[in-house]
Amino acid sequence: MSRSRRSAKAAGTRFESLIAASLRFALDDDRIERRARSGAHDRGDISGVRIHGQRVVVECKDCSRVDLPAWTREARTDAGNDDALVGVVVHKRHGVGDPLQQWVSMTVADLVALLTGQAVDQ
Repeated sequence: MSRSRRSAKAAGTRFESLIAASLRFALDDDRIERRARSGAHDRGDISGVRIHGQRVVVECKDCSRVDLPAWTREARTDAGNDDALVGVVVHKRHGVGDPLQQWVSMTVADLVALLTGQAVDQ
């Protein structure tokens, strides 16, 4: 049975809230929170994540089908909208409840930027 739009949105909201709370606790940073939707100029699902003093956009996905090309494009666009260093995708690992055991996807250029603190021209 497929999800309705309403149940999919509810699942997404729960997943975003769970990831935000887990990052807030793990990083001991009370600035991390689930971000309100902002329409065409979306800036990611979670705000307050930083590395090297720069913002990191976190895009959350709770989907049964993986679409990494679309998701990483969305994260990159959202990072641009937020003037962030990078955008990463946290996606649900079905059957695994621990939020710190979910998947994270990004490009290698974004990984280099995270490690060095400097954006890589693409």
